Amino acid sequence: MKVKLRPSTVPGQAGTLYYRLTHRRQVRQITTHLHLLPEEWNDIGQCVVPSAKNPALCLMQHKIDGDMELLLRIIRELKSEGSGFVVEDIVARFRSSASHASVLAFMRTQIELLTESNRLGTARNYRKTSCSFAAYLGADVPFTAMTEQLINDYNTYLLRRGILRNTVSFYMRILRSVYNKAVRQRLVEQAFPFREVYTGIDRTRKRAVDEQVISRLARYDLEYSEPLKLARDLFMFSFYARGMAFVDMAYLRKTDVQAGMIRYVRHKTGQQLFIRVEPCMQKIIDSHAAAAQDIPYLFPILKAEGAGEAYAQYEMSLNYYNRQLKKLSLLLGLPERLSSYTSRHSWATAARNHDVPVSVISAGMGHASEGVTRIYLAMLENSVIDNANRRIMAALGVTVSARETARSGRE
Repeated sequence: MKVKLRPSTVPGQAGTLYYRLTHRRQVRQITTHLHLLPEEWNDIGQCVVPSAKNPALCLMQHKIDGDMELLLRIIRELKSEGSGFVVEDIVARFRSSASHASVLAFMRTQIELLTESNRLGTARNYRKTSCSFAAYLGADVPFTAMTEQLINDYNTYLLRRGILRNTVSFYMRILRSVYNKAVRQRLVEQAFPFREVYTGIDRTRKRAVDEQVISRLARYDLEYSEPLKLARDLFMFSFYARGMAFVDMAYLRKTDVQAGMIRYVRHKTGQQLFIRVEPCMQKIIDSHAAAAQDIPYLFPILKAEGAGEAYAQYEMSLNYYNRQLKKLSLLLGLPERLSSYTSRHSWATAARNHDVPVSVISAGMGHASEGVTRIYLAMLENSVIDNANRRIMAALGVTVSARETARSGRE
């Protein structure tokens, strides 16, 4: 196999790349849709001359590499069949549409399937990743072009743009999932292109606030602003309800509350949870009952019942909720702003500080595993660690501040 450039008959115009296959003295050519100027092609190395001024050349090389990998795969398959083959057989399989399944088109299909099955959150994640990858590629590419080099280059592109490492990892995990689906559908041979990029989750900054902040927020007079009051009440309800996620509060229906119990299914994990309605929770429900009078939901967050329309309202409501929480952060003079995650992290941290076992916290929050809960609790406050250290030193007879020892004992 050789990659060649056929010069244009018009001076100064780009030529056309083609693949020349020779097998048992038979020679065939496969003309591509790739066009290069003579100075952009290295005929000896059979590769594109890289240029920082023209990133499209790098993508073109990825396409060539993908085609070469596809040709090698076809040859391996023909050899394994053991019936003998000629060069025309290689060309025929290469030109078949199944051999050129493209990444972005496949992702669009997956997004449609996810949307039809009402997995709207996952569909949104696929859509975000597809938009990011498409912005990097500039054009669709076959799965065979998803080489280790292409993924590494995309990873570098994201990092250079200042994208956070966790966000980069998020895109990589989605792409890896898409790639593995294509492998299972035999659209591409597994080549493990993601082996060198980071697909983990970095420990993020602590999102929890202490119980004093929670108490201040609960007592704060917000009767002058219904939007701020609703945001505060939703935040407090989330905390009282063992850190109920905003998406679960938004979709909570009146029929989910019966005989003093809330029964709901977590959107993220599908796990069914039961929560006793405490008086403080009932007070919040009653406070917003009039606003939710004409809708089936417990709180006036969503109005639509259709899956697509309701999810669109949820996304807008989540953004609005976070904006109101930011205003509440400023009112309380907090150094870091509250978010929809804060109540959830704060309940987990408070439970940990009150010596609730991790297994109980995990079950209470509806986590898929205790490992997820430990991520929530990993960022211990320095004061908690310092107090524990003082108690250890005091037990060993090491002199510490009497005031600090007394405070440590109380805490």
